[in-house]
Amino acid sequence: MMPGVSAVAAGAAGWPAGVTGGLAQAGKDQPTTPFADLVSNAIGQVDLLDTQANAAVTGLMSGNGVDVHQAMIATEKASMAFELALAVRSKAVQAYQSVMSMQF
Repeated sequence: MMPGVSAVAAGAAGWPAGVTGGLAQAGKDQPTTPFADLVSNAIGQVDLLDTQANAAVTGLMSGNGVDVHQAMIATEKASMAFELALAVRSKAVQAYQSVMSMQF
């Protein structure tokens, strides 16, 4: 666990439930999730948010009980998730290029 952060404070800060426990027990006999699965899940979440935003906008335009606030919140969530995924991709490409330019 991070120094000075209790499990309750970390959970209240928005950390997913399993993240803080994994940090506290790093190196113990605990199965780890492969990085490819983490990336795949993150992309799936971005896709889910995009689908929800499209449904909200379609519902707003057709008059199916979706108000403007719900549609705007859904589109902003999808936009922010996409921007985060794009930033992570850019950092990964930058790290790859940095490693490839190293001389041994």
